[in-house]
Amino acid sequence: MFNKRSVIGLFTDEDSVADALDKVSESGFKSTEYEILTGTPYPDGTFGDEEPKHKLYRFPIIGAMCGFIVGLLLTAGNQIAFPLITGGKPLLSIPPMLIIMYEGTMLGAILFTVFGIIFESRLPRLFMGAYDTKITEGYIGICITSSPDKMLQAEEVLKNSGAEEVKRGWE
Repeated sequence: MFNKRSVIGLFTDEDSVADALDKVSESGFKSTEYEILTGTPYPDGTFGDEEPKHKLYRFPIIGAMCGFIVGLLLTAGNQIAFPLITGGKPLLSIPPMLIIMYEGTMLGAILFTVFGIIFESRLPRLFMGAYDTKITEGYIGICITSSPDKMLQAEEVLKNSGAEEVKRGWE
């Protein structure tokens, strides 16, 4: 995990980046080993890259279920542990329990959503990879992060695919 190196290739137009991404993936690099860095917002699929898949929708559902169960156990357990039978009414009073279960459901969904956003954003990111300030000036960068033995191959692929400049991230 910590034995990673990165190299960045700088390009000026979108078409050359799309061609370079094809060459990078053909040379054996997985889609998790490279990323596109740009200061300009481009629509999804501009460079021919695959749409990122996320599972963020699962976190609120799981959190809501956990919150509901905790609310149910808290209210039912409290009423069973300290029984207070009044005038022949049932031991478990459902309407007040619903309020606590609803609040527990919402709290669980919100907390798990925040955790899911942090998890899906891959935070904290321990190894940032290579970066160049020319990206903020309009250049588009392809950053390849992989094992040290594949770095020479990554440099060659970026140079052969038309990168104006190739920089190493560990120098």
